[in-house]
Amino acid sequence: MAEFKLVINDVKTGKSYNVTVSGHYANSLDGKNIGETIDGVFAGLPGYKLKITGGSDKTGTPMRKDVPGKKKSYLLLSEGLGFHEKYPGQRKRVGTRGSAISSEIVQINMIVAEYGPKSIEDCLNGEEKSE
Repeated sequence: MAEFKLVINDVKTGKSYNVTVSGHYANSLDGKNIGETIDGVFAGLPGYKLKITGGSDKTGTPMRKDVPGKKKSYLLLSEGLGFHEKYPGQRKRVGTRGSAISSEIVQINMIVAEYGPKSIEDCLNGEEKSE
């Protein structure tokens, strides 16, 4: 069964929240792509809309929006996500993940696209107390 660590960034306050998702909520995230907007119920935030902005697998390999599918591929990069050049013109072959969420992904980064009636802290603290 899949389990993901969601890092949800609140763009208004600049705070980030860590939420662990497992079970059928995690299985429903499988196959979603970077840039898609999902319902906040998956993360325990009813009424919220969350946008997927990226993620990484267990080895820290980042997801890239321009690589389709779930596979891991090796790209020749000059600058950008996954590689930063030390001198002008440097290029390097770097491992990257595709834009779709798979079972190999451990961390998923999200931002809040639409806010719900309650604050994020109230929703997440209420969830922790009930467990």
